Amino acid sequence: MIALSASAAKVQAALGARGFSFDVQQLDQSTRTAGEAAKAIGCEAAQIAKSILFRGKDSGRAVLVIASGINRVDEKAVAALLGEKPNKADADFVRRETGFAIGGVPPVGHDKPIVTLIDEDILAFDEIWAAADTPFAVFRLDPHSLAALTGGTVAKVVDARA
Repeated sequence: MIALSASAAKVQAALGARGFSFDVQQLDQSTRTAGEAAKAIGCEAAQIAKSILFRGKDSGRAVLVIASGINRVDEKAVAALLGEKPNKADADFVRRETGFAIGGVPPVGHDKPIVTLIDEDILAFDEIWAAADTPFAVFRLDPHSLAALTGGTVAKVVDARA
């Protein structure tokens, strides 16, 4: 196993601070996309918990949607849950609000509290994999722990046509 980078170690520390013992793993293959992550890990792309950050149109607040790697987020469903339209966040907003770069935003360890919505489809798996900041770091977890880990709300947030 490859030693953790400083930023992946930050995610490991955040997991421990929240009382979870999930282990961050540094891989030698990219995990930037759900497809790349699934290939590097040896799992289905649907088991990848992809993190997509939005910015509330009216409030400007950061909203993290954690979805199954094969699902497409339904922005109308997210808007109904938030009470405002979600706009896609640019790289600067993502970095400023989470402390992480696009392509490696983990579900925990953010610089600021973030409203989190979790794709209910992800609960169908025995295990899922989430990003741990770098394009090469991930951790395995039980999907039923995701809400407790993040303080998030499980909901229907994906496009049924996807």
